[in-house]
Amino acid sequence: MNKQVVTRFAPSPTGFLHIGGARTALFNWLYARHHGGKFLLRVEDTDRARSTEEAVAAIFDGLEWLGLGGDEPAVFQFERTPRHAEVANQLLDAGHAYRCYATPEELAELREQQRAAKQPMRYDCRWRDRSPAEAPEGAPFVIRIKAPRDGETVIEDQVQGRVVVQNAELDDMILLRSDGTPTYMLAVVVDDHDMGVTHVIRGDDHLNNAFRQLSIIKAMAEIEGGWEEPTYAHIPLIHGSDGAKLSKRHGALGVDAYRDEMGMLPEAVLNYLLRLGWGHGDEEFIPIARAIELFDISGVGRSPSRFDIKKLENLNGHYLREADDSRLAELVAPRVADRLGKVLPENGLGILTQAMASLKPRAKTLNEIAEGAEFLFKTCPLDFDEKASALLEDSARALLVKTADALQPVQSWTVEAIEDAIRRVAEDAGLGLGKVAQPLRAALTGRTTSPGIFDVLFLLGKEESLERLADAGHATAG
Repeated sequence: MNKQVVTRFAPSPTGFLHIGGARTALFNWLYARHHGGKFLLRVEDTDRARSTEEAVAAIFDGLEWLGLGGDEPAVFQFERTPRHAEVANQLLDAGHAYRCYATPEELAELREQQRAAKQPMRYDCRWRDRSPAEAPEGAPFVIRIKAPRDGETVIEDQVQGRVVVQNAELDDMILLRSDGTPTYMLAVVVDDHDMGVTHVIRGDDHLNNAFRQLSIIKAMAEIEGGWEEPTYAHIPLIHGSDGAKLSKRHGALGVDAYRDEMGMLPEAVLNYLLRLGWGHGDEEFIPIARAIELFDISGVGRSPSRFDIKKLENLNGHYLREADDSRLAELVAPRVADRLGKVLPENGLGILTQAMASLKPRAKTLNEIAEGAEFLFKTCPLDFDEKASALLEDSARALLVKTADALQPVQSWTVEAIEDAIRRVAEDAGLGLGKVAQPLRAALTGRTTSPGIFDVLFLLGKEESLERLADAGHATAG
């Protein structure tokens, strides 16, 4: 019987949840869901100088927003330091590790010699076969693994394929520092084993680490058994649209920036990240339930993906059109309030919900919806932008008066009735509808872009629409 699949996402809490980390979390989450397994979280907080509670909170916040929570409470690596040290001492007692008494000065001198000789810089194993009795009494030491020297180590990587490293290239890495704290390499292996992780899915920048970590796993398997090698899948990193390493100028921001500053929906971000390096035929819009059904590592390519913010915006526009109007109103309301610098009225959510069908069709972000919704909550006198002011010259005033006169008798304030009245104004003036709509839009919203003009009038209501038309007429007359 096959073991239950267990994956993990193990961020270091030194900053926000990076967009590349979010994709790694998503792939792990999906793989576990697809195979009916478990997805676990581990906070790798052993770097005490750089790890912060704020970063931990930001990472959990980002994961929660994306819906990628762990199936069990998160493990904090630093709390497990005694367990890591226990394994290091097991390796030491069994002869798979040794005490190294080389001083920092000696190691610096060694590196200088290797640099001068243009040799690879690595520890020369000077204490591998020496007796600790040769060291000065009470001298500090580290514990190093006895890496295999002969043969080769092979990884059948689920993304990279068969990868072979000659064991002679592996170094006797440090497991336990002189202060008794574990290194990253040891802590990761022990935690993965104790958490029952079966599949390690992570960036391909960790591929070299896998070979070094396997030396610990194999040594512990000899000591006590039950230490199984995980299945590895090292996924290519994300590059910018120009092929360079992803940076802030490409969009390598924290997940919170996509939510708060850019106005993206979580389902759009998930869909976009899913298709960065993974695909299924020509499907572009893949909701999360469909993603769980389809996802497997076999669909991940070996080449780096290119981050394209325009594609993300287009996807977001699709999900905005699909989203529930009341949900969008809740998300947009604080953005509108911020833009206007005032609290929205009590019925603000109701107004936004009603307006959403008109606001969301052409928008790509929540910010664009908020910008389009501003006119709903403005009060006379409106602030006209430069383009709107240019439209509201003397020649437009007569047209605004005629439009107001045509709208005044409209009893049933429906889009159809409003459209009928405006079209009659255009016909009577011998103008195309656009020639009437342009100054009308400027007068009602203070801008030259908005939802359809009939929708604008309907959403503002008869009283507010007529007041704005009158006010614009007076403003231009002055």
